[in-house]
Order: sequence, then structure tokens, then C-alpha cells
Amino acid sequence: MLTAGLFAWTFAVSLLWAQEPEWPKRPNVVLIIGDDLGYTDLGCYGSGFYETPHIDRLAAEGVRFTQGYTAGPNCQPTRAAIFSGQYTPRTGVYTVGSIDRFNWQSRPLRPVDNVTELPLTCRTLGQVMKEGGYRTGYFGKWHLGDKEPYHPHFRGFDEAIVSAGQHFDFVTRPRVEYPPGTYLADFLTDRSIQFIRRHAGNSPFFLVLAHFVVHSPYDAKEELVKHFRGKAPVGGHYDPVYAAMIASLDESVGRVVETIDQLGLGEKTLIIFTSDNGGVGGYGREGIAARDVTDNAPLRGGKGMLYEGGIRVPFIFRWKGVIPAGRICHQLIHSVDFFPTFIALAGVPVPPNYPLDGLNILPLLVDPGRSDWPERALFWHFPGYLGAGKNTWRTTPVGVIRKGPWKLMEFFEDGRLELYNLAEDVGERENLAAKLPEKVADLHAELLAWRKRVGAPMPTPNRPGKLSSLPGRQTSVSVE
Repeated sequence: MLTAGLFAWTFAVSLLWAQEPEWPKRPNVVLIIGDDLGYTDLGCYGSGFYETPHIDRLAAEGVRFTQGYTAGPNCQPTRAAIFSGQYTPRTGVYTVGSIDRFNWQSRPLRPVDNVTELPLTCRTLGQVMKEGGYRTGYFGKWHLGDKEPYHPHFRGFDEAIVSAGQHFDFVTRPRVEYPPGTYLADFLTDRSIQFIRRHAGNSPFFLVLAHFVVHSPYDAKEELVKHFRGKAPVGGHYDPVYAAMIASLDESVGRVVETIDQLGLGEKTLIIFTSDNGGVGGYGREGIAARDVTDNAPLRGGKGMLYEGGIRVPFIFRWKGVIPAGRICHQLIHSVDFFPTFIALAGVPVPPNYPLDGLNILPLLVDPGRSDWPERALFWHFPGYLGAGKNTWRTTPVGVIRKGPWKLMEFFEDGRLELYNLAEDVGERENLAAKLPEKVADLHAELLAWRKRVGAPMPTPNRPGKLSSLPGRQTSVSVE
């Protein structure tokens, strides 16, 4: 049942949609996802060190969002949200791997058990787009179950090759041979371009190119690394290998866009570029013992954290002749918005009895500067731990609501509440909770109501076991 506030918001949005002009139906859709790419890791988002001319051009030819959010602070929950259209409490995918990756036994709470493969009860974007007459392809990192029946080939994608973990000498599922020395980003791009060319003149296609760059291990093509050696650092951007990995990602985007335009598909294709979580950086300022490979400043923190550096990422959309060029949108959008937006484009109905948590953002793409867009709330539920090294933690269990300029964080270990006005303090340096108790109460009540509505499970008190005598011991120091 809808609450009064949610009903009013939904009704307002439905009125806006009813007033929208018609846009072309059933375009091709190409979704390109970077892995661990931070908010400021692109030239068009402020980097003066990394070089991304092709992605910058994509932004110049379309709409760039400044407040686009992922569903989680690391990759698996975001991917689950993108392809299911649902918030993490509905899928049960909160983090990467089992809860025993980090020594939660030394902490006050026992995490909620994590689901490591997207449940088969979840509908996927691949399934609904295929049912809508689209040819579907998936190339790259899936991270939602790489074997049958979870592999994307069994989740609605006609063609699917999964690979992640290594940039050279990589393994694919299914097994595909390739020349020695091939870089994974180039291999995935080649396969994606072949898919586009095969389906250019037939039924519309839905393509996902899910890169493994710029995820660790940090490994790049030597000719690109040489280009960045000796280049003066700019802020927290300095690493020539990381810069070379970003350059390979940028090359890939350029090749895909060039192919689409050469085939005359620019006005028939919506292209989206985004990332699955924030960049691996910002830890030093927080006293976290993990390497800063990049820097998300002015945002606070990075991957594995629910501060802005961990969940705010680039979102770029281009559709020639439909989406205006060179526009910037400051409205809030989220990973769960892809599902309702894509099926609206495809003319596919919402699956029956299947709750979708996102919003069809097509009206925003067509008119990014509109002033009548209803205010919405975004939510995060992270009932677990993400460690680093030397008994430091990127996050402890936490719930978050973002509404308007306000962001409230509730830390479950001690009930601590943090309130930030992101319009005035994007770096989340001044906790306003003590100064604005009424605002805290309003947002907290809305967060509690949302958790009840979606059935979000909470971590439980930890009952010390054998590992409790080893405070600070961690099973891993990975920053996955």
C-alpha cells in the first residue's frame, strides 16, 4: 500500500508523463558500465590528469548528470539493482561475497547474510527487453552468477560472454580463444562492435558492455602507460597505470560510438555511460588503511563507503535528435531507474506483480532543465561491514536517505545519525544533526517507513564466538 507521501509523488509524476511529447519508440539501447570509475575520473567531471576525449565528447553531445547514484558502495549490489530494477533489500544482494570476507566477529553486530547470485525470482532487463522483441547482448563483468542458471545467457541475453578478474590472460565464460597479449577491454569492445554490426539493420538491440577496467589488478597497455609517465599530478590524480586504464576505457567508448554513427544509428540509439560505484580513493583523509589509487574530491570517501565518494558516479546519456546536446542535469537519479526507463522505451509493460523501485527518467533526458520535476527520496540499506587493513573499516552497517539537498545516515552499531546539506557541503564535513533535530526526525521517519515497506532486514547483536579473541583480525584486506 502506498503511503500518502509516496502516492502524492507518484501521482505528480504520472501527470508530468501524461503531458510529455512523444519520443521515438523502440530505439537501440547501449549501456556501457565502467568498474570502480570515480566521480571525478573523467575530464568532463573535472579531472585535469586523466584523458577521456571520447567520453567527454559523448557528454558534449548529450546530457550529463551531476547527482547520479549507484545502489551500493561496491559493484555487486549496483549490478543487481540495474538488472532487476529493485533496491538491495528486495534482491538480498548487499555486498560482494559472503559476510565472512571481513572479521565481523570483532564488531557489535552480525551482518545480514548476503545473496551472491541474483535470485531467479528476479526479472532481468535482458528478459523483458528480449520479450519486447529486442536482440540482447552482454559482454563483460556480470558478477551475479557466472554459471548456469545465473549466467546472463540464461537471464535473457541472446549472446553473452562473461569475463573479469584479469586484464591480460583472462578467462571467459563460455570459453573463447583470443590472441596472446589481448587486453580484456579491447576484447569486449570487439565483441560488442560485432554484435552491433550484426543487428544494425534488423530488430532493435539492447547491448550491455560491462567493462572490468578500472578495477584492480592495476594493469594497462604499456604504450598508454608511457604516455602518462612524467605527467604532473593534478590533485589526487597521479598514477600513470590507472590513467592508462581509463584511457583504454575511453578508447572503447569512442570505438562503440564511432561504429554506431558510421552505421547511421545515432538517431536510433540511446547510449548510456556510467560506473558501478565510486573510485578507490579518499581513504587517507578518513584514516582508513587502504591505498588511494585515485581521488573523488571534492566528494568524501570512496568505494566501500556510503559517503558521496562511494556512491555518486558519472551518468551520461546521448540520443541524437532526441536528447539535447551539451546539457547538465542536477536532478537525482539512481541505478534502479534504468529498468523502468528502458522498458518504457521498448514499449514493454511492467512485469505483473513485480515491484520496481526506480523511475522512468525519459522526461528528464528530453528536458534536463525542467523545474517541475517532483522531489524524490533515494534510499540505501547496507547491513554489513566492509573492511580495509589494520583494523580500519570503510563502512559499518548503515542506512541512508537522500532527499532534496539533505542526506541522513543512520549507523546501526550505535544509532549515530549524521545529517548533511549537500547543496552547501558536498564534502560532508559538517554534521548538522544536533543543530537541526526536526529535519533529522522527518528524514529518519521516512527512512524507517521505507525499510518497513521493502522488508529490509537488520543486522542482529553479535554473539562472540571463537574469533572474538582476535580483535581486528580480518579475513581479507581487499577493497572489493
